[in-house]
Amino acid sequence: MNAIITVVGTDQVGIIAKVSAFLSSHGINIVDISQTILSGNFVMMMMADLAKSDIAMDVCKKGLADLGDELGISVSVMHERVFSAMHRI
Repeated sequence: MNAIITVVGTDQVGIIAKVSAFLSSHGINIVDISQTILSGNFVMMMMADLAKSDIAMDVCKKGLADLGDELGISVSVMHERVFSAMHRI
């Protein structure tokens, strides 16, 4: 099961490290990642494999949202199928 994780906020040291550490600590593998800085804003999109995760997707969503709150950034998680359906042309 794959999820799309988006991270948006003011650029600061440690965003990638902290999000990656959270995922790793729960057995979630990052399959693909893209990040950039747009006018001082950090923007990252990841595809993550939750197949071997020790937490359910809703717990992952909550944990990453809480992490985002701590960092002052927005972190969202969406099932890959939902994301694909929303972005189908």
